[in-house]
Amino acid sequence: MSERTRGILYIVVAALLWSTGGMGIKAIDDAPLKVTFYRSVFAAITLFLIFRRDGARFPRSAAFFAAIVAYGMCLTSFVIATRWTTAANAIFLQYAGVVWVLLFSPLVLREPMRRRDVIAIIVALSGMALFFVGRFEARGMAGNAMALLSSVFFAMLILALRREHDASRAAVTWGNVAIAIVLLPFVANDLALSLRSFIALLFLGVFQIGLANAFFVKGLRYVTATQASLTGMIEPVANPIWVLLFLGEKPSTFAIGGAAIVLAAIAWHTMQGEPATDMPAPD
Repeated sequence: MSERTRGILYIVVAALLWSTGGMGIKAIDDAPLKVTFYRSVFAAITLFLIFRRDGARFPRSAAFFAAIVAYGMCLTSFVIATRWTTAANAIFLQYAGVVWVLLFSPLVLREPMRRRDVIAIIVALSGMALFFVGRFEARGMAGNAMALLSSVFFAMLILALRREHDASRAAVTWGNVAIAIVLLPFVANDLALSLRSFIALLFLGVFQIGLANAFFVKGLRYVTATQASLTGMIEPVANPIWVLLFLGEKPSTFAIGGAAIVLAAIAWHTMQGEPATDMPAPD
């Protein structure tokens, strides 16, 4: 097996583990903040054990602090979105955070806006609009809005890490620590877990976040950022499929159409040059 093939397989495994997030979050009835708290507790322990020095490193810079805050808000808003709307809407709208990276890079990082950036932004935004078309349900629309907010925090995370290079592992590790600390006062009166919830949250923390990040980092040693970005697109596709197969939740026709447009725009932009990010959206 060639190193490139091995690297792609690592990325595939990581993407499939990440894709179980929607199913795991929807499979239990605990409050969203409680789900986020326990998942981050288990994830933080796992990431410290896996990344060791890299994970424990704590750069004292404004960009790194911004990355931790953005990561925490992104994860929390995604869990809430997944509970309020369909898994498909939550993951695809969050994944569209790449669009905000392209849109704000010229302002934040002084990077030039290229023709392919403009095309990808316009096409992806049109796809995102389809998620808000169809039957109006207040809770569902609120979930869509929360997923959109999650995508903005994802973009903030990427922009912050571009200023603080090689700190993604530390940001993910300390980001989960920060989530657990901040949310503890909000869930302190309701820490009890059923066996089903404990198993689901343990899986989400250890496998869906912890081991998935480990496989992704290992895969990046053997493949380019472009290959990793394209292979990682398995995640948003597989996420709603798991939810459909195991929980019976069906995305709307508009959501499927919007997802296809968003993914096509991101894939086209990635194949035209360097991807907007080689880091997956945290969910």
